[in-house]
Amino acid sequence: MAQAFGGLRLVATVAVAIGALCAAVLSAPAPGDEELRAVVRLTALTSTACFCAAFTASACARLWPSPTTRWLLANRRYLGLSFAVSHLAHGLAIGALQRRTDFLAGYDLTTLIGGGFGFVVIAILAATSNEAAVRWLGAAAWKRLHTIGVYYLWAIFVFTYIGPAAESPYHAAMTLLLVLALALRFAARRAAT
Repeated sequence: MAQAFGGLRLVATVAVAIGALCAAVLSAPAPGDEELRAVVRLTALTSTACFCAAFTASACARLWPSPTTRWLLANRRYLGLSFAVSHLAHGLAIGALQRRTDFLAGYDLTTLIGGGFGFVVIAILAATSNEAAVRWLGAAAWKRLHTIGVYYLWAIFVFTYIGPAAESPYHAAMTLLLVLALALRFAARRAAT
């Protein structure tokens, strides 16, 4: 049954779950700025979870071989696509909040450009997450693209969370999760040598 739940079913399930969570938050009698801010925070969390699962799948399978980690590895592409779906919802929520409140005015240009380019990177990675793209780009170029892309996204997540981490236990926990995910990848690489 665990094998049956994977692939595009996983992506569809994540999309429906995120959609349902967002709809629940926005189901207030008169949803406003606070509800949109809650959706931005919620989708940031779901995006981080999906990203970390995809980012560490190979390392987990190498360090702790088990049916669960083999499932993670087999579904790494679909976890990445689930991340893209979650971050699309995140971007839409940011856009809706920006239209209502000028939400992005509080961010510096470096953050806006870096974060905006992160959405471009996610789109490129999602568009090339298939065997046809691997054949078209060649395996080595495809691997380079995806490796550079995921490390760029990792850095954007850390940059986003680390700023308020000193005052916010949530941001501190997310920063720690991302640092541990990177350490896990390095540990797996070291174990392979």
